[in-house]
Amino acid sequence: MQRSTIGVGPALRRARVARGVTLDEASRDTRIRRESLVALEEEDFDRLLGDVYVRGSIRSYATYLGLPSDQMVHAYARFAAAPSDAPMPTGPPAPENPIGAPRRRDSHRLFVMIAATLLILAASFGIISTRASAPPPADLSSETPGLAGLGPGIVALVAAGQPVEVTVTIDAGQAQTFSLEPGESRSFEADLSLTIRLDHGASAHVTVNGDDKGFPGRRNRPWRETYSYGNAAPPPSPAA
Repeated sequence: MQRSTIGVGPALRRARVARGVTLDEASRDTRIRRESLVALEEEDFDRLLGDVYVRGSIRSYATYLGLPSDQMVHAYARFAAAPSDAPMPTGPPAPENPIGAPRRRDSHRLFVMIAATLLILAASFGIISTRASAPPPADLSSETPGLAGLGPGIVALVAAGQPVEVTVTIDAGQAQTFSLEPGESRSFEADLSLTIRLDHGASAHVTVNGDDKGFPGRRNRPWRETYSYGNAAPPPSPAA
């Protein structure tokens, strides 16, 4: 895979620096090796352990930094599926499978061409929106072309009105806790379920799939709510 700037790496780096998080701290919190985080931020995907590992690492790192993980993975997927610009060899290819093994390279090239064609068709029918912008706190408009895509099942935004600790559990995963100061906000995404807990109620403004929940809970008492794909309002449609 050739080196190319697609916006994912710069967006990850900007979000990490904006939060004052070092690579060592990010590696400790996400359990992703420091060398792998550097490769993601530099978009040197060849240094990582294959496409599946790259997608999983981008999703985990983006979620940790409060970025739209689905859109980040989608941008990488479009880059990975794009046909290579390298010129084709002029001479006959050297035999790679003298014992008659399957031609994996030809199969892979055919798969890439089919995937690229499907993406072009999807874009032409408006399935892939190119106008959706990433939510705060990271400003992705200048460095992340092509990050717009179909949203997840549940999108929540928590904006602090006073100092508060927010604990979230995404799709039955491990709970994560974030400290927010007044005026700070953080977005969270889930496919099936999202649990939000505030260490004291009436301390933060909560919005779920565009549905304004106000400042839920009572003062000086913890507040917790679980939103599932079936009982949360449908996510906003991408801009036409």
